Amino acid sequence: MGNKVTTAIFPVAGMGTRFLPATKSVPKEIMTLVDRPLIQYAIDEARAAGITEFIFVTSRGKGALEDYFDLAPNLEEELRSKGKDDLLDVLRKTNMDSGEIAYIRQHKALGLGHAVWCARRLIGDQPFAVILPDDVIAAEKPCLQQMVEAYEEIGGNMVAAMEVAPDKASSYGILDVEDDSGKLLKVKGMVEKPKAEDAPSNLAVIGRYILAPTVLKNLDEVQKGAGGEIQLTDAIAADLDKGRSVHGFRFAGQRFDCGSKSGFLQATVSYGLARPELRDDLAAFLKGIVPSLD
Repeated sequence: MGNKVTTAIFPVAGMGTRFLPATKSVPKEIMTLVDRPLIQYAIDEARAAGITEFIFVTSRGKGALEDYFDLAPNLEEELRSKGKDDLLDVLRKTNMDSGEIAYIRQHKALGLGHAVWCARRLIGDQPFAVILPDDVIAAEKPCLQQMVEAYEEIGGNMVAAMEVAPDKASSYGILDVEDDSGKLLKVKGMVEKPKAEDAPSNLAVIGRYILAPTVLKNLDEVQKGAGGEIQLTDAIAADLDKGRSVHGFRFAGQRFDCGSKSGFLQATVSYGLARPELRDDLAAFLKGIVPSLD
């Protein structure tokens, strides 16, 4: 069916204002969850799904993000001379081969749809993934890998979906589905950030997408939508209007919204407890303070 997905777009142009003053000098995507930056979790997930070409849509002030994926010969030599081979191996796993990664500038913050559209000339006529690093998903099998395996069978467009409370609907794109049972959900409509009373379901679109190149063509024509931004969900909905298929994918795993301080802290605790070398000390600390939270 020609549904092999090997390219992913990472929209990372946002200013991260919710994390000021930290993001005054450090890109949000470089902020560390335990001991790895958010962007590394996204890259690892993409690689597990078979992604071999990585496109970053950036903006001014993201130099540290680009440097993160570059070689660090002085640091490597320091670790080698001290016999710290385990750390050297960890460091090398963050390197990206020449030609494997590309950077595109989004000069104006016009929305997620516009950020994806900025990468259009590098996509061509092949399906592609979109990964939002803010959404960190803890799963036995990485979320995008789950989606790719399903996508190779059905094609079209696919978005990750999860249930949210009605009062949270206005923060997400919400799916209107024919049947909300099962893992694959056939979508008949999408609404971006509706009021609770207008939401067609409680199934929200989460930051993982596999899209047909026709979505990029739709973005040429999409007008500003919710929030005065060019919305990616509007371009996907346009494919629906043209008779092309869209499926929601109910993934297995726990999603953390690391674009919020609360979500970032929750992810830090969860990922810390999942690390054998950290679990005992962290668990003991948490048990000691829990009574004081009442």
